[in-house]
Parts: sequence; C-alpha cells; structure tokens
Amino acid sequence: MEASELRRQLASLLVVRGSGHARDHQRRYPRWELSNAELRQLLGEGVGGVILLGGSAEELRLRCEQLQGWAAEPLLLCADVEEGVGQRFEGASWLAPPLALGELHQREPQRAEALAEGYGRCTGRQARLLGLNWVLGPVCDVNNNPSNPVINVRAWGETASAAGALAAAFVRGCQGEGVLACAKHFPGHGDTSCDSHLELPELPHDRGRLDQIELPPFQAAIAAGVASVMTAHLRLPALDPKRPATLSKAVLTQLLRGELGFQGLVVTDALVMEAISQHHGSAEAAVLAFEAGADLILMPANAQEALDGLVDAVQSGRISQARVDASLQRRREAQARCSPAQEPLEQLISPGERELSAELLALSLIRQGPGRLPPGPGLNLIRLDNQLNAPQLPLVAPALLRPAALGYEARLIDARSPSPWGPDPEAPLALDRLPDGPVLLQLLVRGNPFRGSAGGDEPWPQVVRQLLAAQRLAALAVYGSPYLWQALEPLLPPDLPAAYSPAQMPQAQAQVLTALGLPEAALEGGFTD
Repeated sequence: MEASELRRQLASLLVVRGSGHARDHQRRYPRWELSNAELRQLLGEGVGGVILLGGSAEELRLRCEQLQGWAAEPLLLCADVEEGVGQRFEGASWLAPPLALGELHQREPQRAEALAEGYGRCTGRQARLLGLNWVLGPVCDVNNNPSNPVINVRAWGETASAAGALAAAFVRGCQGEGVLACAKHFPGHGDTSCDSHLELPELPHDRGRLDQIELPPFQAAIAAGVASVMTAHLRLPALDPKRPATLSKAVLTQLLRGELGFQGLVVTDALVMEAISQHHGSAEAAVLAFEAGADLILMPANAQEALDGLVDAVQSGRISQARVDASLQRRREAQARCSPAQEPLEQLISPGERELSAELLALSLIRQGPGRLPPGPGLNLIRLDNQLNAPQLPLVAPALLRPAALGYEARLIDARSPSPWGPDPEAPLALDRLPDGPVLLQLLVRGNPFRGSAGGDEPWPQVVRQLLAAQRLAALAVYGSPYLWQALEPLLPPDLPAAYSPAQMPQAQAQVLTALGLPEAALEGGFTD
C-alpha cells in the first residue's frame, strides 16, 4: 500500500474539535477548536470526524454542511449533548439532566424508562435534523460517589440497575432516529473523586465490585445495540496496574471486546485531557490507544503528530494492517447506520418534545414551605461557576429578573468575584460586605468538567445556619446537585420557602421561583436595547 493511502486510512480514524460557529473569531475555546484553515486541511487529508460545540441550532446545520463539503468521504459529526441538543446549541431542546430520571426510576421504573427513551428520541431527532450523526451519550457511569466532581447529574442513576435500564432506553430512542449513540466512560467513572480533565483518577475496586456496579450499565447498553463505547481516562489496578483504561489492552480488548462481546466502535475520550496529555505526547498517546483496542482517536493534542505516529507504527510493524482494516470496517458499518436529515428546520422542536421537557422539569421539582417572600429591599445572592460563561444565566434569566421585580438586588458569586468569605468558619459569609435586608439564596452547583469540584467544598451549610441565626434567610433555591440539596434541606425550618431542581436552565429557574411565589417578571421574555 502506498504511504499516501495508508495516511488517508488512518486519518479517517481521527476525530478533531471544531467550533459550531462559522468564523474563527467566534470560537469559544480556540485552544482546542481548530481554525477553519486547519479543519479544511485535515478534512482534505481524510480526517474522518469532528466534534462540535457552540453556536445556534441553525448555525450548526450550516456548519455541518460546510464541514461535509470540505471532506471527500462521509464524516462522523458529533457533540456532547448529554442533556439534549440545546445544552450546546441554542434553540434546540435543553432537557433536565439524566439523574432526574434516576430518582424517578426508584418509584416508577416503567415511566422513567419510557421517558428516557423519549429523551433519546428527542436528542437523536434534533441532532440528525441539525446535521449531527453521532451523540456522545449516554453516560453509563453509576454516580454512587456524591463527591464526584465531574459526573454528578450527568449520570442516569446512583445504582447499577437504574443507570443500566435508563441508559439502554436512551440508546433505543436515539438510535431509532438514525443517529449513533455512545456509552461512556468505560469501564466506569462514577466512583471517582477527581476529574480526569485535570488529573488521572484511580478506581481501586477489585473485579468482583466492577462486575456488580461499574460494568452492568455498559452491558445493558451493549445489549441494546449501542453503536460506540467511549473509554475513561482512569487507572484500574485490578485490571491493569500500568496503564489507564484508554491505553490498556486488558480493558479495551480483553474485557470490552472479549468478555463483554462488544463489536462496535471504541472511541477514546479526548486525548487532550490532562490525565493523558500530562504523561504522553500526541503521537505516543494515539498509538498506545490504538494498540489497546480503540478504533477512533478523539481530540489528540496535535492531530498531525498523532497521525504521523500512527503511520510510523503501521510502517514499522508495531500495528498490523489487519488491525487497521478491522477499525476501518467498524467505522464503515457505523456510518452506514446513520440516517440523513429530512424534515425542515422549522419543525426542530415538536409539540411532544416540548411536553417531554416540561414533564422532566415538573417531576424532578422538590419544594417545601409556603410560596411567599417578603418584599424588598433585599439581597438576591446567586452562586454559579463562572458568570462570564453561563448560558443558564442570560440577562433575562428568571433568577435575575423575578427577584429584582420584588426589590432584591442581585450579587453574583463565582471564582472571579471578590471573595464573599470572612474569617469565621461557623459564620463564613461576610455580611458586612453585602446589602442589608432579607436574602434569597440561589445556588447553581453541579459537577462540571475542569472545575474539580461539585460544590461540596464550599461552606453552604454554615451559610444557611448563619443566615437563619441572623433571621435573614427569606428563601433557598438549589439548582443542580441533589447532594447539596440533601445537605441543606434538613437545616431549614418547615415554613421557610425552598425548592430544588436538578436543572439550571431558565425554564428550571422559572419553575423553582414560581414555587417560591415569585411571578413572571415583565421583561422575562426578552427586550431590545
């Protein structure tokens, strides 16, 4: 085989990162999102996939058409849309996080599984309509560690049975729409206390425990016919004392392929993540992952170096041509399962999908106390991860407008804001730096990549006690992590207005604040400036 043909073959097994926006200056993460010139060159050389983030639904459709036009062969176009396509692309459905259904599954398993299948159908249909043919979900990790900083509400359950049943239902719904699904992060990232985007976690459990907790959801997804499985960047000494799962033949070939019988595509998690890139260069990481059993190499730190490394490995005999051919065949089979978009874009969100979104929010709402806040002036204290990158908190967010209409002044707390903390660990909030009056405390806390925490390291129980002792806590709203709500709810007097939603988007805020007695604000639907 000529070297140029080998290079094109191997290039088709790379998936690189691009922006959903059309122009380079619109890229949200230029460190990872390739420029148009780089994308055009790589796709022209045969690179076979692009993972996308950012932009509106309409922009995404145009972008997918543009990228496919730059490629000679059909592309795998994917996105991390675990919570509906609108989680990443404005204008599509943004759904309550999967863990909302995990709680319902304990009480009404059949209803929860039907909703999970509808969740998959909604995500798959809208993805296909916008040009995507591969959804990087469901998360099959069992979130049985409340301190997990990165999985949290992304999981479908806190037990293996719930996570497996709901993930399998999602797979059936998504792939029924002609879009590939992806079970992740194999063999299980739920019981970790650090984030593989930042460091290499270790799962210390023996094989018996893995068979009971971590592996069953993946087995359920495989039984449901999931098209792909994504690897986890974590160390499992019981399976491989030397290499993390992404680079381990014992995990990907012997366990996933051999014992679990998975015949579809194996894709790495992003190789640019610190758990891998701190220890291996782009070329060696790609070669090690391919040797271990991966078919597709996702987001190498340097795509050209990764491709060079794979070519050298095949030409030197380190990787056999038969091994390459097997991955190429699996990729062709997966691509053949994809269906093109047929409906007009005007039908992006169907009436049934709107009903699904509303039902998920309604069934996951928890509330207590009367729905009534004292009138202002008061303080609307909002905690979030990053107010400069907060799609859940636009200018017209209910969390801002409704309290303002009642006279509550908004103050935002994030990692960049002036510290709100004082020296007293039992009364940590520096109230002397904040406006007087009753306090509406709104906490937007959940596990997120790159943050390294799901909020459990912040002293919110002490803050609640402090505000109660000062007779200033008017109401509490928690959006996101159920574990924070579970820690705070027992501290509340039964007559104090409080509510919880696992979701954080404006629709969830509207529902929570309605439960607290705050009606829709005049400008909530938006305004022009």
